[in-house]
Parts: sequence; C-alpha cells; structure tokens
Amino acid sequence: MALQHNFLPTAFFQGEYIPFESAKVSIAMHSLHYATAAFGGLRVIPDPLAPNTMLFFRLDRHTERLSQSAKLLNYDLGSEQIKEVLIEIVKRNKLSKSLYLRPLVYCSSLGISPRLHDIEKDFLVYGLELGDYLSPSGVACRISSWVRQEDRSLPLRGKITSAYVTSSLAKTEAYESGFDEAILMNTQGKVSEASAMNIFIVRRGELITPGPDQDILEGITRDAVITLAKEQGIKVTERAVDKSELFIAEEVFLTGTAARIAPVNRIEGYSLKSERPITNHLLTELVAANEGKSPKFEHWVTRCCIG
Repeated sequence: MALQHNFLPTAFFQGEYIPFESAKVSIAMHSLHYATAAFGGLRVIPDPLAPNTMLFFRLDRHTERLSQSAKLLNYDLGSEQIKEVLIEIVKRNKLSKSLYLRPLVYCSSLGISPRLHDIEKDFLVYGLELGDYLSPSGVACRISSWVRQEDRSLPLRGKITSAYVTSSLAKTEAYESGFDEAILMNTQGKVSEASAMNIFIVRRGELITPGPDQDILEGITRDAVITLAKEQGIKVTERAVDKSELFIAEEVFLTGTAARIAPVNRIEGYSLKSERPITNHLLTELVAANEGKSPKFEHWVTRCCIG
C-alpha cells in the first residue's frame, strides 16, 4: 500500500510560491533521467515555549550542505538564498505541526545528453507533515547485500540523488526479508551507514561511529550527537567498525534528520540489550536542543513566526 502524505499547500517552484498541485516537471527533464540532482531535508517543529512560532534545527548547516551539493553539480546556489526560501515556505503555509521540508537542486533542462555543463539548473522546495520516521521503540536491521558507494565514483559529501538508488535497494531488501532497516558495508568490508542514516555503537561505555573515511554522508544529526555526547563527558571515537562489532555492542542506534535517534533492537539474528542508557540520554539531549530548551545549544535553533 502506498504511503499517504499530507503535503504542504504551498511550494516553491521555478522562482515562485505556487500551489503544490501546480508544481509540475516535464517527462524529458534531465535530472529525471540521469539523477543530476541533490536534495536536503529539514525538520521544523512548533516551539513548545512560544505560540505561532516554528523552530528550524541547524538551519545554517542544512543550507550550507545543500549549497555545497549544488556546487558538485556545477550550480552556484548560495546558502542564504536557500535559507530565505525555506523560512518563507514555513511562513506561507502557516501550519503549527511537525513538518519536513525537502529542498531540491536539479538540472531542469530537457535533453538526452548526460552532462553538467551548458545545462540549466533550478531549485525547488516542498514539504509535508511528518511524525515518527521510524518506531521510537526500536528497529530490526539486516546487513545489506548491497555495498555503499565510494567517493571516487560518486561525490558522497553531497546528498546526490543517484546515491539513493543503493539506499532504496537496500531498504526494500531489508523490508522484504522481515527487517525495518538495512546496514550497508563499504567496499573495504567495514560498516558505513544505514540506508539513509548514520550509525553509532556503544562498547564499554564508549560511543563509536564510522568516520568520514568510511564513505559515509557527514550527517548533521550525526554531528549534533557527537557534540552532545562530548558535552556530557562521553568518549567519542570515529573509526572503522567491523560487522562483528555490531553483534556484540552494548547499544546500537541510527541518526538522521527524519528519525533523529532510532534505537536498534536486533541485527540479523542477534538481539541487543533492551537497556539503552547512552542512547536514551542522548535522545533526551537532542530533543531538548531541537525544542530550543538547551541554552548551550540555542544557536542551533532558528525561530520563525507564523502568526
């Protein structure tokens, strides 16, 4: 059964704010055929402390990353321009609900030649209402038969759409074999990330996560969790992680914009402990930062009045 989404009524498309239903692209669009596009994803939530106010989490980092992704597609799109549109979309839609915004940069020309030069580019934004992306009680994961791409074949510092073919294959493989999520290894046989999230493990009280040299996407939530953990006095190590470490870890969790922190209950046939003190503590700290309740990380939050 197809998922039903409540899309925001107003989108940004071809330089204008228009009804979502009116935002259409051609079947001959370049990025549709060659995946010459990159996207971002942001959560926007109601401010629990102020009415008619919405909170962006780490808006600067999100817009900076999308601007960098655009650069990888030979497209000059400033982060400030992206930020202005994202804020305006929230103001125009006037919804006091948890939202997910999807900005996309893409090659908009109509043509059949795969290239990035001498081709038109554009930028759009739409959004939808979004609750929990994954079950907060925990998920079951399998090791995917698909392998994470290498940066030498695809620019993994950007959220390039073509990379998500592998994510989609891995996610469906996991689902059809009775799991919620997939864990991908890299070409060196080390743990890389989940289908669209970063991964952390806890061993002997130490927080461990694959580093950028393991062909991961440098996740913004991942960075926030590392910062919060260090602030709480938890040792954090970024290094290569072996598959067997997943099975004997004290805790395993996934991080991402949509999921925030999703605990892992089981990997393949190995069940993990139900006690997750570090995971739960970091989730509490992350939610507090998201909701603007953490004075030390107030700079992570951008407020937008919709009243």
